[in-house]
Amino acid sequence: MAKQWYVVRVQSGREDKVKETLEKRVKGQGLDEAITRIIVPSMKVSEIRGGKKRVGDKKIYPGYLMVEMDLNEQSWFLIRETPGIGDFLGSSHPVPMAQHEVDKLLVDMSSGGDKTPQVKIDFKKGDSIRIKEGPFENFDGLVDSVIPAKGQVMVIVTIFGRPTPVQLEYWQIEAV
Repeated sequence: MAKQWYVVRVQSGREDKVKETLEKRVKGQGLDEAITRIIVPSMKVSEIRGGKKRVGDKKIYPGYLMVEMDLNEQSWFLIRETPGIGDFLGSSHPVPMAQHEVDKLLVDMSSGGDKTPQVKIDFKKGDSIRIKEGPFENFDGLVDSVIPAKGQVMVIVTIFGRPTPVQLEYWQIEAV
């Protein structure tokens, strides 16, 4: 039987620890052939904190692991009995992921490795902000739109009593 991908619920925030524990149990039980890959779906994101640019991992689906395995009684029991794991996605029996879903997720995960990380912008339309840097420093405004591909935010600022759109870098503004 061909190996398929399954989604497993785990304790949110402990995905990496549960993955590590599961990998140790798979090796200990000698099920390396049945359970081949365990993945925490994540991608690289860059953000600026405290004036410094940092690159980190962001989990795409917090609280879930993806497991490539040959489903049989032993492998199913091993995963279900691992501390931190809730259950498989599916009704009474685990349901494998569709191949196109797996391909898309693996491409999304790998695209962050070679290219520049995706910028994490924590603003949305309508948020009140204050400009920290640039010619409009200390002006207050409202977020009109967010352009994550460029790392920019369009802000409406009142200048001389008229609302004026200003395009700024995401690190030049802060929430009020």
